[in-house]
Amino acid sequence: MNTHIEQEHPDYTSRARMWRRYRDLYAGGEQFREHAHEYLVRRHKEPLEVYQERLMRVFYQNYLGSIVDWYTATLVRKEPVIEFTGGNERGKSFFADFVQNCDLRGTTLTQFFKQQITEALVCGKSYIVVDFPRTGPARTRAEEDASGRSRSYLVGYTADEVINWSYDDRGQLEWVVIRTSWLKQDSVKSFGWKRDTRWIYYDREHFEAYERRGSDSKEIEQVDQGPHGFASIGRVPVFEVKVSEGLWLTNKVALLQLEHFNKSNALAWALTMGLFAMPVVYSDREWNQITGESYYIQLGPNDKFGWTEPEGKVYQIAADNLVSLKDEIYRVCYLMQQADDGAGSQQSGVSRQLDFSITEEILRAYGSVVKDSMRHVMTAISAARQDGLTIDVSGMDEFDITEFGTDVQDAQNLLNLGVGSPTLKRQIYKRVAMKYLADARQEIKNQIMSEIDAEQSGGPAQG
Repeated sequence: MNTHIEQEHPDYTSRARMWRRYRDLYAGGEQFREHAHEYLVRRHKEPLEVYQERLMRVFYQNYLGSIVDWYTATLVRKEPVIEFTGGNERGKSFFADFVQNCDLRGTTLTQFFKQQITEALVCGKSYIVVDFPRTGPARTRAEEDASGRSRSYLVGYTADEVINWSYDDRGQLEWVVIRTSWLKQDSVKSFGWKRDTRWIYYDREHFEAYERRGSDSKEIEQVDQGPHGFASIGRVPVFEVKVSEGLWLTNKVALLQLEHFNKSNALAWALTMGLFAMPVVYSDREWNQITGESYYIQLGPNDKFGWTEPEGKVYQIAADNLVSLKDEIYRVCYLMQQADDGAGSQQSGVSRQLDFSITEEILRAYGSVVKDSMRHVMTAISAARQDGLTIDVSGMDEFDITEFGTDVQDAQNLLNLGVGSPTLKRQIYKRVAMKYLADARQEIKNQIMSEIDAEQSGGPAQG
């Protein structure tokens, strides 16, 4: 296996450069400046020294990064409601801790998925691996829990770290290869840094880990292997968080953002050069005098002298085009109301409401991606742990800023209709309670939902 572990999927090879470009466009700042020579177009026959000077003065107006971060921040402003149904209280207790610390680094489940959906909006997809601690065999479930062997946790990977894969005819992963690398110094006393690379192979039952120590080394050695935590349910412990082509923001904006970048830098360069006027001499005789702020010139009776200065018409056209490009960036991202060019004040209230309703639908679509991914990951973990729980994830579908009293009044009006459905009452009570207690710990939420179920069914609450 180690002789082929470096192989890359053809789709990966074709998209690797695109992913790096998309990350630069999202990040902006010094990361973009470092690779600006790949994005700033050199004019035909432009002298190299002029192009180098333009590179030194390059700047980037990063609309894309702000748009992606706005979507993800708005999406997780209210945490999803996670409900665990079943009689396994030990399993519920595990998931209550898991929701608060899903990666053993103190990251909540919501914040973890915020990072993954951000990666998906930039690169189209991201990956999650469910791992379990490596410990010795346990004779009972109690020993397994006590040793931490059953304490699953999540590890996030980017699109360009999953280099090879295979799907079966049902669209399920058969195997996958993940590659990561990092800089390492053996000790503070050692000289220099080296880049180590690790490959992890997963199939439906086993994993294999390989490493190459140092970028100059060609030797790849196997460092670990064995069954993984999902071997008992026969599935690859890798989950894909993917958005559709229409919801892939960076893919929709990248070319517009690059066009805006090149034109804004060209306009800025032209304006800067316009500040340094160029002398023009109209004379029939040979000209060899020096002109400048500290020099004078002597002309003949019929000689003419002047300075070039642009009229500014093309500058205005370029400035108008930049505004148009900016508006188009926001439009294709369903955020026309975010364009700050004064046009928003001319829109009618109905038009502005329609614009934002479209944005809300896109947010709900992203919310569905996150909720489905959460549900799939936790359901698979529950199956691997044999908890026997049914897991439901709801919420992430309301993005307007309303007073809590309005939500309570709406719930009361619905209850006043007198619909004879205990299930409806339970869901209304849960929805209002979870919205009010969005920041509470998951075990508190579980207890409250259990008590609501018991109250409405007439049975004792499960504490």
